[in-house]
Amino acid sequence: MASSTLPLFHLYGDPPDDSAFDFIHIETIASRSSVHDWTIRAHRHRNLFQILLIEKGGGEMSFETATVAFSAPAAILVPATTAHGFRFTPQVTDGWVVSFTEDVADALGDQSGEALARLKTVAADPLVPLAGAAEAKRLGALCADLNEEASLAREGYRLAMRGLLALIAIEVVRLAVSRARSGTVTLTRADARVEELRRLLDEHFRKERLISFYAEKLAMTADRLNDHVKRATGVTAGHLIRQRVLTEAKRQLVFTNQPIHEISYDLAFSDPSHFTRFFRKQTGMTPQAFREGRGG
Repeated sequence: MASSTLPLFHLYGDPPDDSAFDFIHIETIASRSSVHDWTIRAHRHRNLFQILLIEKGGGEMSFETATVAFSAPAAILVPATTAHGFRFTPQVTDGWVVSFTEDVADALGDQSGEALARLKTVAADPLVPLAGAAEAKRLGALCADLNEEASLAREGYRLAMRGLLALIAIEVVRLAVSRARSGTVTLTRADARVEELRRLLDEHFRKERLISFYAEKLAMTADRLNDHVKRATGVTAGHLIRQRVLTEAKRQLVFTNQPIHEISYDLAFSDPSHFTRFFRKQTGMTPQAFREGRGG
């Protein structure tokens, strides 16, 4: 762990751009990773969703505090705000990285935009193995076309890029649906109220832990919000709040060298012992044991 904070980038190495809108970007994996010794260190994007197509080679991905090995051919999904990093096999790994702001889905309309929205549903499991060369070839051709439109900037290229992005999303979702039929993952439509709650949690979780605060923001009673979340997700709103705090705690323990007592105050716990009790109750281990177990 080399830093005291988890870096936040627009594209890797670039400062955050909170004003980014209707943004679609594509580049090869090698173009950026090769200049960083094939290692993309753990970081986050505030407002970018990314799709990686691994056409050759492979490597290892950090996804929040988990480590996932991958090899070609595969697609990888990285939602906005998710802590992630890559260690690619040097020299041999290549493919594409497609990045886009989530408002692009709104611009596509209900039919095409739904495919982009559904990517968020399957991204909890970031790795989508491809069954063979044909699947990789289809996705690779779409990515190459998207790159050509971005590079040449011909008349109508923005519309063409949105359409190609939708086709890439549709292809990935189809592959995920196929995987779901095998029982590996279940695809369900994201609940709008729950998604709004998650957005509010990202903004306020450090200071606001009461369900009543979020219920008021959503123009609901606390009981109604709890019931709605339980029906939609199978867990309570309180559980989502605790899990958001826990996710941030794990990120800081794994990806930073911040002392544990500073993490506890950063997450608005009254004292480090309160933080330790919370963390042990949620995980069965102390923050220190978790950090040491993750190699920190």
